[in-house]
Amino acid sequence: MNKYVTELIGTFFLVLTIGCTVVGGAAGVIPPLAIGAVLMVMVYACGHISGAHFNPAVTLAIVMRGKCESKDMIPYWIFQVVGAVLAAFVVKFLFPTASPAAAEIDTVRALVAEFLFTFALAWVVLNVATSSDTANNSFYGLAIGMTVLAGAFAVGGVSGGAFNPAVAIGAAIMGLLDMTSIWIHLVADFAGAAAAALAFKALSTADAS
Repeated sequence: MNKYVTELIGTFFLVLTIGCTVVGGAAGVIPPLAIGAVLMVMVYACGHISGAHFNPAVTLAIVMRGKCESKDMIPYWIFQVVGAVLAAFVVKFLFPTASPAAAEIDTVRALVAEFLFTFALAWVVLNVATSSDTANNSFYGLAIGMTVLAGAFAVGGVSGGAFNPAVAIGAAIMGLLDMTSIWIHLVADFAGAAAAALAFKALSTADAS
């Protein structure tokens, strides 16, 4: 149970930071920097307990890679989504008068953008946090946080820059994404993560078990 609650906590603070910086819109705040930073510190804080996935798509990739038991996948997903939903409602409480406009996204472009950067995120996680070649490194949290930061800067305007089904659900509750477009993130994010896991197993043959 400890690892599941840890996933809830990490996902909560990730989505809370997204909401407070984007919905709240504090002067001088650059949301991708804050989002990448909070993901980095939460990965460092929680990695030794749960693996610090905070993302159902990343959990899928790690299960496919063989570094997370399949019986843990659904509980991880549930606690990640619960953390995202709780954070979304806290943001709505903190900023009751905010009326964010849902991002207008083109379906095909958003699918491509979400697929590519979720692939990048899962690929980085698998290589820096699960590979024996990089075991016990000190940079895994920074690498993961910077990947999300880069993705948010690169394609945030194309897809909303979720790269995470739980984040997409939280963002929709906060009004940052249209609820009817959630399927785009579910399909593209899970597909991108699965592709990254397959690529890792194909290219890192000595470390793929």
